[in-house]
Amino acid sequence: MRGILLDIEGTTSSISFVYDVMFPYARKHLTFEVFANWLEPEYIEAFHAIARDAGQESLDAWLKEEGLTRDNPIRAAELVCKEVARLMDGDVKSTGLKQLQGLIWQSGFDSGELKAHVYDDVPPVLAAWQAAGKDVRVYSSGSVQAQKLFFGHTITGNLLPYFRGHYDTTTGPKKEVSSYQKIAADFQLPPSEILFLSDVVAELDAARAAGMQTALVVRPGNAAAPAGHGHSVVEKFSSHAGASG
Repeated sequence: MRGILLDIEGTTSSISFVYDVMFPYARKHLTFEVFANWLEPEYIEAFHAIARDAGQESLDAWLKEEGLTRDNPIRAAELVCKEVARLMDGDVKSTGLKQLQGLIWQSGFDSGELKAHVYDDVPPVLAAWQAAGKDVRVYSSGSVQAQKLFFGHTITGNLLPYFRGHYDTTTGPKKEVSSYQKIAADFQLPPSEILFLSDVVAELDAARAAGMQTALVVRPGNAAAPAGHGHSVVEKFSSHAGASG
């Protein structure tokens, strides 16, 4: 394999860290971060995306429908927070939600309150893949910004230099073949020379349908894979363009 595409949750990092640490952190700090950064351009961009995900043309159109304006930040911010809480309760992987979560997590990573979990075998294999000239990239439902924060602030230090690219839901849903076709084109490699590693069979099915090589990652705490899924199984990463296990 000349290219390696990695999922995050359940692949390089534990699902429990994301669900038990990162998501609760975003929920706990949601109201403060939205109110404190109501006029910040990056946050406004996320608010517009949340409005579009809610079926509105923009944040302003959404507020107007509710009889509000951005100049009334208390009630307007409450509306945004209420929608974000609804999305988090439903574990909805919307682009706007991921953008806002990424901004909130940035505060946590920058302060040192958050440090991302990665499995012990990940840092050495990333170094080995880089030394071997592999093109390693990430595809996650979390925003590109969140991915960079995550790998830039891990328990073992900054792993960001090992990656040449990042993809999120702006590329396309992770269970659609077209998403992996777009990623392969961006790699500028034949799909057959790219290995996709994930813990979700439906994602692997889509990647394989796009022509990629695939391997199902089995980590402690991951959901049991359905019988007859047809993918190679990986329990621990190794430097041999795939993994062992």
